[in-house]
Amino acid sequence: MDTPLSTIAVVGLGTMGTGIAEVLALAGREVIGIDVSEAAALGSVASLEASTARAVGRGRITEEERSAALARFRTADTLQAAADAELVIEVVPESYEIKQQVFRELDAIVSPTTVLATGTNALSVTRLAAESQRPERVLGLHFFNPAPAMKLVEVVSSVLTAPPAVETVTKLARELGKEPVAVGDRPGFVADGLLFGYLNQAAAMYEANYASREDIDAAMKLGCGLPMGPLALLDLIGIDTARTVLEAMYAESHDRLHAPAPVLGQLSSAGLTGRKAGRGFYTYDAPGGQDVVPDALTPAAGAEPGAGRAVASVGVAGSGTMASGIAEVFAKAGYGVVLAARTQEKADLAKGRIAKSLERSVSKGRLSAEARDETLARITAAGSLDAFAEVDLAVEAVAEDLEIKQQLFAALDKVCRPGAVLATTTSSLPVVAVARATARPEDVIGMHFFNPAPAMKLVEVVRTVLTADDVHATVHAVCAKIRKHPVDCGDRAGFIVNALLFPYLNNAIKMVEQHYASLDDIDAAMKLGGGYPMGPFELLDVVGLDVSLAIEKVLHREFRDPGLAPAPLLEHLVAAGCLGRKTGRGFREYARR
Repeated sequence: MDTPLSTIAVVGLGTMGTGIAEVLALAGREVIGIDVSEAAALGSVASLEASTARAVGRGRITEEERSAALARFRTADTLQAAADAELVIEVVPESYEIKQQVFRELDAIVSPTTVLATGTNALSVTRLAAESQRPERVLGLHFFNPAPAMKLVEVVSSVLTAPPAVETVTKLARELGKEPVAVGDRPGFVADGLLFGYLNQAAAMYEANYASREDIDAAMKLGCGLPMGPLALLDLIGIDTARTVLEAMYAESHDRLHAPAPVLGQLSSAGLTGRKAGRGFYTYDAPGGQDVVPDALTPAAGAEPGAGRAVASVGVAGSGTMASGIAEVFAKAGYGVVLAARTQEKADLAKGRIAKSLERSVSKGRLSAEARDETLARITAAGSLDAFAEVDLAVEAVAEDLEIKQQLFAALDKVCRPGAVLATTTSSLPVVAVARATARPEDVIGMHFFNPAPAMKLVEVVRTVLTADDVHATVHAVCAKIRKHPVDCGDRAGFIVNALLFPYLNNAIKMVEQHYASLDDIDAAMKLGGGYPMGPFELLDVVGLDVSLAIEKVLHREFRDPGLAPAPLLEHLVAAGCLGRKTGRGFREYARR
Protein backbone atom coordinates (compact mmCIF):
# COMPACT_ATOMS: atom_id res chain seq x y z
CA MET A 1 0.00 0.00 0.00
CA ASP A 2 2.33 2.70 -1.30
CA THR A 3 -0.05 5.59 -0.72
CA PRO A 4 1.43 9.12 -0.64
CA LEU A 5 -1.18 10.52 1.79
CA SER A 6 -1.04 13.99 0.26
CA THR A 7 -4.76 14.67 0.82
CA ILE A 8 -6.16 13.89 4.26
CA ALA A 9 -9.65 14.39 5.66
CA VAL A 10 -10.24 15.06 9.35
CA VAL A 11 -13.78 14.29 10.51
CA GLY A 12 -14.76 16.18 13.65
CA LEU A 13 -13.43 19.70 14.20
CA GLY A 14 -13.31 19.91 17.96
CA THR A 15 -10.09 20.71 19.81
CA MET A 16 -8.39 17.47 18.80
CA GLY A 17 -9.55 17.49 15.17
CA THR A 18 -8.47 21.10 14.73
CA GLY A 19 -5.08 20.35 16.28
CA ILE A 20 -4.53 17.38 13.96
CA ALA A 21 -5.57 19.50 10.96
CA GLU A 22 -3.03 22.15 11.95
CA VAL A 23 -0.22 19.58 12.19
CA LEU A 24 -1.10 18.16 8.77
CA ALA A 25 -1.47 21.53 7.04
CA LEU A 26 1.84 22.82 8.38
CA ALA A 27 3.48 19.61 7.14
CA GLY A 28 2.35 20.31 3.57
CA ARG A 29 -0.75 18.11 3.34
CA GLU A 30 -4.00 19.18 1.76
CA VAL A 31 -6.50 18.97 4.62
CA ILE A 32 -10.27 18.71 4.41
CA GLY A 33 -11.89 19.44 7.76
CA ILE A 34 -15.39 17.96 8.00
CA ASP A 35 -18.01 18.76 10.62
CA VAL A 36 -21.80 18.90 10.46
CA SER A 37 -21.70 21.98 12.66
CA GLU A 38 -21.04 25.22 10.82
CA ALA A 39 -20.04 26.83 14.13
CA ALA A 40 -17.44 24.10 14.71
CA ALA A 41 -16.02 24.59 11.22
CA LEU A 42 -15.81 28.36 11.65
CA GLY A 43 -14.27 27.91 15.07
CA SER A 44 -11.69 25.54 13.63
CA VAL A 45 -10.65 28.04 10.95
CA ALA A 46 -10.40 30.81 13.55
CA SER A 47 -8.38 28.60 15.87
CA LEU A 48 -6.00 27.66 13.05
CA GLU A 49 -5.55 31.30 12.10
CA ALA A 50 -4.84 32.29 15.69
CA SER A 51 -2.44 29.44 16.50
CA THR A 52 -0.42 29.90 13.30
CA ALA A 53 -0.26 33.67 13.96
CA ARG A 54 1.20 32.89 17.40
CA ALA A 55 3.71 30.54 15.76
CA VAL A 56 4.82 33.35 13.45
CA GLY A 57 5.09 35.73 16.39
CA ARG A 58 7.33 33.26 18.22
CA GLY A 59 9.53 32.70 15.18
CA ARG A 60 8.55 29.06 14.69
CA ILE A 61 7.25 29.54 11.16
CA THR A 62 7.40 32.35 8.59
CA GLU A 63 4.41 34.37 7.40
CA GLU A 64 4.74 32.64 4.01
CA GLU A 65 4.58 29.21 5.66
CA ARG A 66 1.53 30.32 7.61
CA SER A 67 -0.28 31.55 4.50
CA ALA A 68 0.52 28.33 2.64
CA ALA A 69 -0.75 26.18 5.52
CA LEU A 70 -4.01 28.12 5.80
CA ALA A 71 -4.51 27.81 2.04
CA ARG A 72 -4.18 24.02 2.33
CA PHE A 73 -7.03 23.80 4.85
CA ARG A 74 -10.66 23.87 3.78
CA THR A 75 -13.84 22.84 5.56
CA ALA A 76 -17.00 21.00 4.55
CA ASP A 77 -20.20 19.84 6.23
CA THR A 78 -20.59 16.46 4.54
CA LEU A 79 -18.49 13.30 4.34
CA GLN A 80 -18.76 13.45 0.55
CA ALA A 81 -15.89 15.96 0.70
CA ALA A 82 -13.58 13.08 1.70
CA ALA A 83 -14.02 11.33 -1.66
CA ASP A 84 -10.49 12.09 -2.87
CA ALA A 85 -8.71 11.68 0.47
CA GLU A 86 -6.03 8.99 0.78
CA LEU A 87 -6.42 8.98 4.58
CA VAL A 88 -9.43 9.84 6.73
CA ILE A 89 -8.95 10.46 10.45
CA GLU A 90 -12.15 10.55 12.50
CA VAL A 91 -12.21 12.28 15.86
CA VAL A 92 -15.95 12.41 16.48
CA PRO A 93 -17.42 11.78 19.98
CA GLU A 94 -16.51 8.52 21.77
CA SER A 95 -19.57 6.53 20.73
CA TYR A 96 -19.67 3.27 18.79
CA GLU A 97 -22.89 4.33 17.10
CA ILE A 98 -21.51 7.66 15.88
CA LYS A 99 -18.15 6.27 14.77
CA GLN A 100 -19.69 3.23 13.05
CA GLN A 101 -22.08 5.48 11.16
CA VAL A 102 -19.11 7.54 9.96
CA PHE A 103 -17.26 4.44 8.77
CA ARG A 104 -20.34 3.02 7.01
CA GLU A 105 -20.85 6.26 5.09
CA LEU A 106 -17.15 6.52 4.23
CA ASP A 107 -17.19 3.00 2.76
CA ALA A 108 -19.54 4.22 0.05
CA ILE A 109 -17.54 7.39 -0.63
CA VAL A 110 -13.78 6.85 -0.49
CA SER A 111 -11.42 4.86 -2.70
CA PRO A 112 -10.82 1.16 -1.92
CA THR A 113 -7.20 2.07 -1.06
CA THR A 114 -8.05 4.88 1.36
CA VAL A 115 -6.88 4.24 4.92
CA LEU A 116 -9.51 4.87 7.59
CA ALA A 117 -8.18 5.84 11.01
CA THR A 118 -10.06 6.26 14.26
CA GLY A 119 -8.79 8.65 16.89
CA THR A 120 -10.48 6.75 19.72
CA ASN A 121 -8.66 6.21 22.99
CA ALA A 122 -11.37 4.11 24.62
CA LEU A 123 -13.26 2.07 22.04
CA SER A 124 -12.30 -1.16 20.28
CA VAL A 125 -10.61 -0.58 16.93
CA THR A 126 -11.42 -4.19 16.03
CA ARG A 127 -15.13 -3.66 16.58
CA LEU A 128 -15.08 -0.50 14.47
CA ALA A 129 -13.08 -2.25 11.73
CA ALA A 130 -15.48 -5.19 11.66
CA GLU A 131 -18.29 -2.82 10.64
CA SER A 132 -16.31 -1.64 7.61
CA GLN A 133 -16.47 -3.27 4.17
CA ARG A 134 -12.67 -3.28 4.10
CA PRO A 135 -11.51 -3.92 7.70
CA GLU A 136 -7.91 -4.44 6.59
CA ARG A 137 -7.50 -0.69 5.96
CA VAL A 138 -8.96 0.40 9.34
CA LEU A 139 -6.63 1.21 12.23
CA GLY A 140 -6.24 3.53 15.19
CA LEU A 141 -4.25 6.76 15.04
CA HIS A 142 -4.27 8.19 18.54
CA PHE A 143 -2.85 11.71 18.83
CA PHE A 144 -2.46 13.42 22.19
CA ASN A 145 -3.81 16.80 23.22
CA PRO A 146 -2.64 19.40 22.23
CA ALA A 147 -1.80 17.66 18.96
CA PRO A 148 0.59 20.35 17.66
CA ALA A 149 2.75 20.09 20.78
CA MET A 150 2.57 16.44 21.84
CA LYS A 151 5.05 14.16 20.09
CA LEU A 152 3.45 10.79 20.74
CA VAL A 153 1.16 9.04 18.25
CA GLU A 154 -0.07 5.53 19.05
CA VAL A 155 -0.59 3.47 15.90
CA VAL A 156 -3.16 0.84 16.80
CA SER A 157 -3.54 -2.39 14.82
CA SER A 158 -6.43 -4.81 15.12
CA VAL A 159 -6.21 -8.48 14.12
CA LEU A 160 -7.81 -7.38 10.84
CA THR A 161 -5.43 -4.55 9.94
CA ALA A 162 -3.13 -5.06 6.96
CA PRO A 163 0.57 -4.37 7.73
CA PRO A 164 0.96 -2.00 4.72
CA ALA A 165 -1.69 0.30 6.19
CA VAL A 166 0.24 0.42 9.45
CA GLU A 167 3.49 1.14 7.60
CA THR A 168 1.85 3.98 5.66
CA VAL A 169 0.52 5.87 8.68
CA THR A 170 3.68 5.17 10.70
CA LYS A 171 5.73 6.80 7.96
CA LEU A 172 3.30 9.74 7.94
CA ALA A 173 3.62 10.17 11.71
CA ARG A 174 7.40 10.40 11.41
CA GLU A 175 7.10 12.92 8.56
CA LEU A 176 4.88 15.02 10.84
CA GLY A 177 7.70 15.11 13.41
CA LYS A 178 5.90 12.71 15.74
CA GLU A 179 7.11 9.61 17.57
CA PRO A 180 4.89 6.68 16.51
CA VAL A 181 4.49 3.75 18.90
CA ALA A 182 2.97 0.51 17.59
CA VAL A 183 0.36 -0.97 19.96
CA GLY A 184 -2.38 -3.56 19.91
CA ASP A 185 -6.10 -3.04 20.33
CA ARG A 186 -7.10 -2.71 23.97
CA PRO A 187 -8.89 0.14 25.76
CA GLY A 188 -6.57 2.98 26.64
CA PHE A 189 -3.73 1.48 24.57
CA VAL A 190 -0.38 2.18 26.35
CA ALA A 191 -0.35 5.77 27.57
CA ASP A 192 -4.00 6.13 28.54
CA GLY A 193 -4.11 2.52 29.73
CA LEU A 194 -1.55 3.44 32.38
CA LEU A 195 -2.56 7.05 32.89
CA PHE A 196 -6.28 6.58 33.51
CA GLY A 197 -5.82 3.92 36.19
CA TYR A 198 -3.62 6.39 38.07
CA LEU A 199 -6.13 9.22 37.58
CA ASN A 200 -8.94 6.99 38.81
CA GLN A 201 -7.05 6.13 42.00
CA ALA A 202 -6.37 9.82 42.61
CA ALA A 203 -10.10 10.56 42.27
CA ALA A 204 -10.90 7.75 44.71
CA MET A 205 -8.28 9.08 47.14
CA TYR A 206 -9.90 12.52 47.03
CA GLU A 207 -13.39 11.03 47.37
CA ALA A 208 -12.31 9.17 50.51
CA ASN A 209 -11.23 12.51 52.08
CA TYR A 210 -7.75 11.09 52.52
CA ALA A 211 -6.15 14.31 51.28
CA SER A 212 -7.27 17.60 49.78
CA ARG A 213 -7.35 18.13 46.01
CA GLU A 214 -4.54 20.70 46.36
CA ASP A 215 -2.34 18.33 48.36
CA ILE A 216 -2.90 15.38 46.02
CA ASP A 217 -1.97 17.49 42.99
CA ALA A 218 1.02 19.14 44.70
CA ALA A 219 2.30 15.76 45.89
CA MET A 220 2.38 14.27 42.40
CA LYS A 221 3.90 17.36 40.80
CA LEU A 222 6.60 17.86 43.42
CA GLY A 223 7.16 14.20 44.29
CA CYS A 224 7.21 12.80 40.74
CA GLY A 225 8.04 15.81 38.59
CA LEU A 226 4.75 15.65 36.70
CA PRO A 227 3.61 18.73 34.78
CA MET A 228 0.09 18.57 36.27
CA GLY A 229 -1.55 16.98 39.27
CA PRO A 230 -4.04 14.17 38.57
CA LEU A 231 -7.20 16.06 39.54
CA ALA A 232 -6.26 19.13 37.51
CA LEU A 233 -5.50 16.78 34.61
CA LEU A 234 -8.91 15.11 34.92
CA ASP A 235 -10.48 18.57 34.67
CA LEU A 236 -8.43 19.26 31.53
CA ILE A 237 -9.26 15.93 29.86
CA GLY A 238 -12.92 16.12 30.81
CA ILE A 239 -14.32 14.10 33.70
CA ASP A 240 -16.99 12.58 31.45
CA THR A 241 -14.32 11.54 28.92
CA ALA A 242 -12.21 9.98 31.65
CA ARG A 243 -15.19 8.03 32.94
CA THR A 244 -15.91 6.70 29.43
CA VAL A 245 -12.32 5.51 29.04
CA LEU A 246 -12.36 3.84 32.45
CA GLU A 247 -15.68 2.10 31.75
CA ALA A 248 -14.17 0.64 28.57
CA MET A 249 -11.03 -0.45 30.41
CA TYR A 250 -13.01 -2.04 33.23
CA ALA A 251 -15.27 -3.89 30.77
CA GLU A 252 -12.19 -5.64 29.41
CA SER A 253 -9.96 -6.01 32.47
CA HIS A 254 -12.50 -6.39 35.32
CA ASP A 255 -9.72 -4.86 37.41
CA ARG A 256 -11.19 -2.88 40.30
CA LEU A 257 -8.50 -0.25 39.78
CA HIS A 258 -10.26 0.60 36.48
CA ALA A 259 -13.78 0.70 37.92
CA PRO A 260 -14.59 4.43 37.73
CA ALA A 261 -14.55 6.13 41.13
CA PRO A 262 -18.15 7.10 41.99
CA VAL A 263 -17.18 10.77 42.22
CA LEU A 264 -16.47 10.75 38.47
CA GLY A 265 -20.02 9.63 37.76
CA GLN A 266 -21.46 12.12 40.22
CA LEU A 267 -19.58 15.07 38.73
CA SER A 268 -20.43 13.97 35.17
CA SER A 269 -24.13 13.62 36.00
CA ALA A 270 -24.11 17.09 37.53
CA GLY A 271 -22.53 18.56 34.40
CA LEU A 272 -19.35 19.40 36.31
CA THR A 273 -17.08 17.91 33.68
CA GLY A 274 -13.98 20.05 34.22
CA ARG A 275 -12.54 23.04 32.42
CA LYS A 276 -14.97 22.89 29.53
CA ALA A 277 -17.87 23.32 31.97
CA GLY A 278 -16.09 25.85 34.17
CA ARG A 279 -16.14 23.48 37.12
CA GLY A 280 -14.98 20.00 37.98
CA PHE A 281 -12.63 19.14 40.83
CA TYR A 282 -11.70 22.83 40.70
CA THR A 283 -13.65 25.93 39.70
CA TYR A 284 -12.51 28.00 36.69
CA ASP A 285 -12.97 31.61 35.64
CA ALA A 286 -15.34 30.60 32.81
CA PRO A 287 -16.42 27.53 30.81
CA GLY A 288 -13.36 26.60 28.79
CA GLY A 289 -11.19 28.76 31.03
CA GLN A 290 -7.75 27.82 32.33
CA ASP A 291 -7.49 29.93 35.47
CA VAL A 292 -8.58 28.34 38.75
CA VAL A 293 -10.64 30.64 40.97
CA PRO A 294 -11.33 30.23 44.70
CA ASP A 295 -14.38 28.23 45.74
CA ALA A 296 -15.80 26.81 48.95
CA LEU A 297 -13.06 24.16 49.11
CA THR A 298 -10.11 26.49 48.55
CA PRO A 299 -7.87 26.76 51.65
CA ALA A 300 -7.86 30.22 53.18
CA ALA A 301 -4.77 32.22 52.23
CA GLY A 302 -2.12 32.03 54.93
CA ALA A 303 -4.09 29.49 56.95
CA GLU A 304 -1.84 27.66 59.41
CA PRO A 305 -2.62 24.49 61.39
CA GLY A 306 -2.25 26.42 64.66
CA ALA A 307 0.42 27.20 67.23
CA GLY A 308 3.32 24.80 67.35
CA ARG A 309 6.32 24.10 69.55
CA ALA A 310 9.59 26.02 69.31
CA VAL A 311 12.30 24.26 67.32
CA ALA A 312 15.89 25.51 67.38
CA SER A 313 17.84 22.27 67.19
CA VAL A 314 17.29 19.10 65.19
CA GLY A 315 18.62 15.58 65.54
CA VAL A 316 18.88 13.32 62.48
CA ALA A 317 19.38 9.60 63.08
CA GLY A 318 21.03 7.61 60.31
CA SER A 319 24.12 7.61 58.13
CA GLY A 320 22.80 6.97 54.63
CA THR A 321 22.05 9.27 51.71
CA MET A 322 18.63 10.28 53.04
CA ALA A 323 19.92 11.05 56.54
CA SER A 324 22.79 13.19 55.30
CA GLY A 325 20.47 14.96 52.82
CA ILE A 326 17.96 15.81 55.55
CA ALA A 327 20.73 17.03 57.86
CA GLU A 328 22.02 19.27 55.06
CA VAL A 329 18.54 20.72 54.52
CA PHE A 330 18.11 21.63 58.19
CA ALA A 331 21.61 23.04 58.55
CA LYS A 332 21.20 25.24 55.46
CA ALA A 333 18.02 26.64 57.02
CA GLY A 334 19.92 27.73 60.11
CA TYR A 335 19.11 24.92 62.53
CA GLY A 336 21.73 23.41 64.79
CA VAL A 337 21.91 19.75 63.70
CA VAL A 338 23.13 16.64 65.50
CA LEU A 339 23.77 13.85 62.99
CA ALA A 340 23.91 10.56 64.91
CA ALA A 341 24.87 7.13 63.57
CA ARG A 342 25.64 3.79 65.17
CA THR A 343 29.33 4.64 65.33
CA GLN A 344 31.34 7.86 65.29
CA GLU A 345 33.06 6.69 62.11
CA LYS A 346 29.73 6.33 60.28
CA ALA A 347 28.59 9.73 61.53
CA ASP A 348 31.83 11.35 60.33
CA LEU A 349 31.46 9.71 56.92
CA ALA A 350 27.88 11.04 56.66
CA LYS A 351 29.07 14.56 57.53
CA GLY A 352 31.81 14.16 54.93
CA ARG A 353 29.11 13.35 52.37
CA ILE A 354 27.39 16.62 53.27
CA ALA A 355 30.66 18.51 52.88
CA LYS A 356 31.04 17.14 49.35
CA SER A 357 27.45 18.06 48.50
CA LEU A 358 27.98 21.61 49.73
CA GLU A 359 31.22 21.88 47.78
CA ARG A 360 29.39 20.89 44.59
CA SER A 361 26.88 23.66 45.27
CA VAL A 362 29.74 26.15 45.65
CA SER A 363 31.38 25.00 42.39
CA LYS A 364 28.07 25.49 40.56
CA GLY A 365 27.59 28.96 41.99
CA ARG A 366 24.53 28.01 44.05
CA LEU A 367 26.17 28.58 47.41
CA SER A 368 28.90 30.89 48.66
CA ALA A 369 32.01 29.52 50.36
CA GLU A 370 31.02 31.42 53.51
CA ALA A 371 27.54 29.83 53.54
CA ARG A 372 29.13 26.41 53.03
CA ASP A 373 31.37 26.84 56.03
CA GLU A 374 28.54 28.17 58.22
CA THR A 375 26.28 25.27 57.22
CA LEU A 376 28.91 22.66 57.95
CA ALA A 377 29.70 24.28 61.30
CA ARG A 378 26.07 23.84 62.39
CA ILE A 379 26.36 20.04 62.05
CA THR A 380 27.71 17.91 64.88
CA ALA A 381 28.49 14.27 64.10
CA ALA A 382 27.82 11.86 66.94
CA GLY A 383 28.23 8.14 67.41
CA SER A 384 25.30 7.76 69.81
CA LEU A 385 21.68 8.84 70.18
CA ASP A 386 22.62 10.24 73.59
CA ALA A 387 23.59 13.40 71.71
CA PHE A 388 19.87 14.00 71.08
CA ALA A 389 19.20 14.85 74.75
CA GLU A 390 18.44 18.54 74.08
CA VAL A 391 17.11 18.56 70.50
CA ASP A 392 13.65 19.97 69.82
CA LEU A 393 12.95 17.73 66.82
CA ALA A 394 14.36 14.24 66.18
CA VAL A 395 14.07 12.82 62.66
CA GLU A 396 14.94 9.21 61.93
CA ALA A 397 16.16 8.11 58.50
CA VAL A 398 17.24 4.51 59.08
CA ALA A 399 16.41 1.26 57.28
CA GLU A 400 12.80 0.73 56.14
CA ASP A 401 12.21 -2.03 58.66
CA LEU A 402 9.48 -1.76 61.30
CA GLU A 403 11.38 -3.57 64.02
CA ILE A 404 14.49 -1.42 63.52
CA LYS A 405 12.44 1.78 63.61
CA GLN A 406 10.52 0.68 66.70
CA GLN A 407 13.77 -0.05 68.53
CA LEU A 408 15.10 3.36 67.51
CA PHE A 409 11.98 5.18 68.71
CA ALA A 410 12.04 3.32 71.99
CA ALA A 411 15.59 4.64 72.42
CA LEU A 412 14.58 8.18 71.38
CA ASP A 413 11.77 8.08 73.94
CA LYS A 414 14.35 7.60 76.70
CA VAL A 415 16.93 10.06 75.38
CA CYS A 416 14.91 13.04 74.05
CA ARG A 417 13.61 15.66 76.45
CA PRO A 418 9.86 15.89 77.19
CA GLY A 419 8.07 17.90 74.51
CA ALA A 420 10.53 17.05 71.72
CA VAL A 421 8.83 16.13 68.43
CA LEU A 422 9.78 12.69 67.09
CA ALA A 423 9.46 12.19 63.31
CA THR A 424 9.87 9.15 61.10
CA THR A 425 10.75 9.37 57.40
CA THR A 426 9.12 6.04 56.56
CA SER A 427 7.65 5.81 53.07
CA SER A 428 5.53 2.70 53.59
CA LEU A 429 5.32 1.59 57.23
CA PRO A 430 2.50 2.54 59.64
CA VAL A 431 3.57 5.60 61.60
CA VAL A 432 1.30 4.65 64.51
CA ALA A 433 3.15 1.35 64.92
CA VAL A 434 6.36 3.33 65.30
CA ALA A 435 4.68 5.78 67.69
CA ARG A 436 3.41 2.99 69.95
CA ALA A 437 7.02 1.99 70.62
CA THR A 438 7.21 5.15 72.75
CA ALA A 439 5.39 6.27 75.88
CA ARG A 440 4.43 9.51 74.09
CA PRO A 441 2.76 8.60 70.78
CA GLU A 442 1.14 12.05 70.69
CA ASP A 443 4.62 13.50 69.98
CA VAL A 444 5.22 11.26 66.94
CA ILE A 445 4.50 12.20 63.34
CA GLY A 446 5.60 11.20 59.84
CA MET A 447 7.85 13.51 57.79
CA HIS A 448 8.40 11.73 54.50
CA PHE A 449 11.18 13.49 52.61
CA PHE A 450 11.98 12.54 49.02
CA ASN A 451 15.39 11.68 47.62
CA PRO A 452 17.57 13.69 47.08
CA ALA A 453 16.31 15.67 50.08
CA PRO A 454 18.22 18.91 49.31
CA ALA A 455 16.60 19.12 45.84
CA MET A 456 13.11 17.67 46.31
CA LYS A 457 10.57 20.20 47.61
CA LEU A 458 7.92 17.79 48.89
CA VAL A 459 7.38 16.54 52.45
CA GLU A 460 4.41 14.29 53.20
CA VAL A 461 3.22 15.14 56.72
CA VAL A 462 1.59 12.03 58.18
CA ARG A 463 -0.67 12.34 61.23
CA THR A 464 -1.71 9.31 63.17
CA VAL A 465 -4.93 9.16 65.21
CA LEU A 466 -2.75 9.91 68.25
CA THR A 467 -0.65 12.82 66.93
CA ALA A 468 -1.15 16.06 68.88
CA ASP A 469 -2.36 19.18 67.07
CA ASP A 470 0.62 21.24 68.13
CA VAL A 471 3.00 18.57 66.81
CA HIS A 472 1.27 18.79 63.41
CA ALA A 473 1.52 22.59 63.54
CA THR A 474 5.20 22.39 64.48
CA VAL A 475 6.07 20.29 61.46
CA HIS A 476 4.22 22.67 59.13
CA ALA A 477 6.18 25.61 60.55
CA VAL A 478 9.46 23.71 60.21
CA CYS A 479 8.66 22.84 56.57
CA ALA A 480 8.12 26.52 55.84
CA LYS A 481 11.50 27.41 57.35
CA ILE A 482 13.38 24.72 55.39
CA ARG A 483 11.51 25.78 52.22
CA LYS A 484 9.68 22.52 51.67
CA HIS A 485 6.08 22.11 50.58
CA PRO A 486 4.12 20.07 53.14
CA VAL A 487 1.11 17.98 52.13
CA ASP A 488 -1.13 16.43 54.76
CA CYS A 489 -2.21 12.82 54.61
CA GLY A 490 -3.39 10.10 56.94
CA ASP A 491 -1.46 7.13 58.22
CA ARG A 492 -2.01 4.48 55.59
CA ALA A 493 0.33 2.57 53.27
CA GLY A 494 1.99 4.58 50.54
CA PHE A 495 0.64 7.93 51.76
CA ILE A 496 -0.11 9.98 48.61
CA VAL A 497 2.82 9.60 46.20
CA ASN A 498 3.70 5.93 46.55
CA ALA A 499 0.04 4.89 46.76
CA LEU A 500 -0.54 6.45 43.33
CA LEU A 501 2.87 5.84 41.75
CA PHE A 502 3.53 2.17 42.40
CA PRO A 503 0.27 0.70 41.09
CA TYR A 504 1.00 2.60 37.85
CA LEU A 505 4.51 1.10 37.74
CA ASN A 506 3.09 -2.35 38.49
CA ASN A 507 0.58 -2.05 35.63
CA ALA A 508 3.39 -1.11 33.26
CA ILE A 509 5.20 -4.34 34.19
CA LYS A 510 2.00 -6.30 33.53
CA MET A 511 1.82 -4.80 30.02
CA VAL A 512 5.28 -6.23 29.29
CA GLU A 513 4.35 -9.59 30.84
CA GLN A 514 1.37 -9.75 28.48
CA HIS A 515 3.62 -8.92 25.48
CA TYR A 516 1.39 -5.96 24.72
CA ALA A 517 4.22 -3.47 24.23
CA SER A 518 7.99 -3.28 24.67
CA LEU A 519 9.89 -1.58 27.49
CA ASP A 520 11.09 1.11 25.10
CA ASP A 521 7.63 1.79 23.66
CA ILE A 522 6.03 2.03 27.10
CA ASP A 523 8.75 4.37 28.38
CA ALA A 524 8.46 6.52 25.26
CA ALA A 525 4.66 6.59 25.49
CA MET A 526 4.63 7.84 29.07
CA LYS A 527 7.31 10.46 28.52
CA LEU A 528 5.90 11.77 25.24
CA GLY A 529 2.20 11.22 25.87
CA GLY A 530 1.97 11.72 29.64
CA GLY A 531 4.69 14.27 30.27
CA TYR A 532 6.49 11.99 32.73
CA PRO A 533 10.16 12.92 33.30
CA MET A 534 11.09 9.22 33.20
CA GLY A 535 9.40 6.18 31.73
CA PRO A 536 8.17 3.55 34.23
CA PHE A 537 11.01 1.12 33.56
CA GLU A 538 13.66 3.81 33.76
CA LEU A 539 12.18 4.84 37.10
CA LEU A 540 11.91 1.29 38.44
CA ASP A 541 15.59 0.66 37.68
CA VAL A 542 16.57 3.92 39.42
CA VAL A 543 14.41 3.32 42.51
CA GLY A 544 15.54 -0.30 42.77
CA LEU A 545 13.40 -3.32 41.95
CA ASP A 546 13.73 -4.68 45.50
CA VAL A 547 12.54 -1.37 46.97
CA SER A 548 9.68 -1.24 44.47
CA LEU A 549 8.62 -4.81 45.26
CA ALA A 550 8.65 -4.10 48.99
CA ILE A 551 6.39 -1.07 48.56
CA GLU A 552 4.01 -2.96 46.26
CA LYS A 553 3.75 -5.78 48.81
CA VAL A 554 2.89 -3.27 51.53
CA LEU A 555 0.19 -1.69 49.34
CA HIS A 556 -1.28 -5.09 48.45
CA ARG A 557 -1.27 -6.19 52.09
CA GLU A 558 -2.97 -2.99 53.26
CA PHE A 559 -5.65 -2.57 50.61
CA ARG A 560 -6.22 -6.29 49.78
CA ASP A 561 -6.98 -5.42 46.15
CA PRO A 562 -6.03 -8.20 43.67
CA GLY A 563 -5.05 -5.52 41.14
CA LEU A 564 -2.28 -4.39 43.50
CA ALA A 565 -0.60 -7.81 43.66
CA PRO A 566 3.03 -7.38 42.52
CA ALA A 567 3.61 -8.46 38.94
CA PRO A 568 5.32 -11.89 38.83
CA LEU A 569 8.00 -10.53 36.48
CA LEU A 570 9.09 -8.06 39.16
CA GLU A 571 9.29 -10.83 41.75
CA HIS A 572 11.33 -13.01 39.36
CA LEU A 573 13.83 -10.23 38.65
CA VAL A 574 14.31 -9.50 42.35
CA ALA A 575 14.78 -13.20 43.11
CA ALA A 576 17.45 -13.29 40.39
CA GLY A 577 19.30 -10.37 41.96
CA CYS A 578 18.48 -8.02 39.08
CA LEU A 579 17.69 -4.96 41.18
CA GLY A 580 18.25 -2.14 38.70
CA ARG A 581 21.07 0.33 38.24
CA LYS A 582 22.68 -0.51 41.57
CA THR A 583 23.39 -4.10 40.42
CA GLY A 584 24.02 -3.29 36.76
CA ARG A 585 20.87 -5.05 35.61
CA GLY A 586 17.16 -4.64 36.16
CA PHE A 587 14.68 -4.27 33.34
CA ARG A 588 17.67 -3.09 31.32
CA GLU A 589 21.41 -3.69 31.56
CA TYR A 590 23.81 -0.93 32.61
CA ALA A 591 27.55 -0.47 32.21
CA ARG A 592 29.50 -1.17 35.37
CA ARG A 593 31.28 1.86 36.82
